[in-house]
Amino acid sequence: MNKNNYALIMAGGVGSRFWPVSRTGFPKQFIDFFGVGKTLIQSTYDRFLQICPPENIFIVTNEIYVDLIKEQLPAIKEDQILAEPIMRNTAPCIAYGSMKIAKINPNAVIVVAPSDHTIANQKGFIQAIEQSMEAASTNDCLITLGIKPNRPDTGYGYIQYVDEVLKTDDSIHKVKTFTEKPNLELAQSFIKSGDFLWNAGIFIWSAKAINKAFEKHLPDMHEIFQQGNSFYSTANEVEFIANAYLQCTNISIDFAIMEKADNVYVLPSDFGWSDLGTWASIYEMAEKDYVGNAVIPSDQVMMFDSSNCMVNVPGEKLVILQSLHNYIVVESNNTLLICPRSEEQNVKNIVADVKAKFGNKFI
Repeated sequence: MNKNNYALIMAGGVGSRFWPVSRTGFPKQFIDFFGVGKTLIQSTYDRFLQICPPENIFIVTNEIYVDLIKEQLPAIKEDQILAEPIMRNTAPCIAYGSMKIAKINPNAVIVVAPSDHTIANQKGFIQAIEQSMEAASTNDCLITLGIKPNRPDTGYGYIQYVDEVLKTDDSIHKVKTFTEKPNLELAQSFIKSGDFLWNAGIFIWSAKAINKAFEKHLPDMHEIFQQGNSFYSTANEVEFIANAYLQCTNISIDFAIMEKADNVYVLPSDFGWSDLGTWASIYEMAEKDYVGNAVIPSDQVMMFDSSNCMVNVPGEKLVILQSLHNYIVVESNNTLLICPRSEEQNVKNIVADVKAKFGNKFI
């Protein structure tokens, strides 16, 4: 295992689309959605143990989740948890993590990945990451993984690539454009063209390349975190980061760097990836009965004349459903959500309405 391989796992999201199971105090990355005995972040951490030495895996999260990280990943040391005092999107957390890792090891090659994705083909995922890390170690480039699409999905961003390839690896292509979530007609044209991939939000680069990119495209943020070089891995790091984040722009790595840099490449990949962005994605990946019901857990749920439903309820509760078709039924902490699967994209709006009426009592 290469001692220069590092992982930065992003675990600060709230996951409001999975309310009421995912809540501000206990968001989706800390939940075992499929009843497999591991939460999403535990599964992500285990994947990267096959790529990086355990001491080279860092978790960046909101400071309110530090105790959850320690509980679910007991092997992680205090210095490997990067606690954000406020939410500022992905650019600041990547700048923070990359600068801290660069101080530890200037020759580091870093993979940045969300904590709440699922991967069906673990071997294929590891091969893609290791291939990209090898390429990033010898080239001044920023690599992202693009997922070969199997449908015109409007819930994902898209990456268009060209024939030009990396000198050392002809399967890694130069990126032409990034497109935010398109409408259906545009997504269909992307699929038809054959040169578009889903944007998985997984990045691979050397510490030198990404810090150079920040210096060029986001110099103010680069300067902020560069000033922390004397504080990283010391007792003063927390205080420094608290002040640093107050100065940071709220901006994603895509807008800040990836859409501006001219050395961005993509590796077309296919390893059974899902970003688990909605209950629909859980339903798609879950085991279903012969009439299309996905029930997690299924021990005490009885369904009569019901089909194509997504049911997620506590295992100790008896639930009986009759004549229900194409619905989501979710219960957690005495809060019940029932909505048509076709309307599940409105869960975020429902959460906003609940918060407006009841405050944070149920959020």
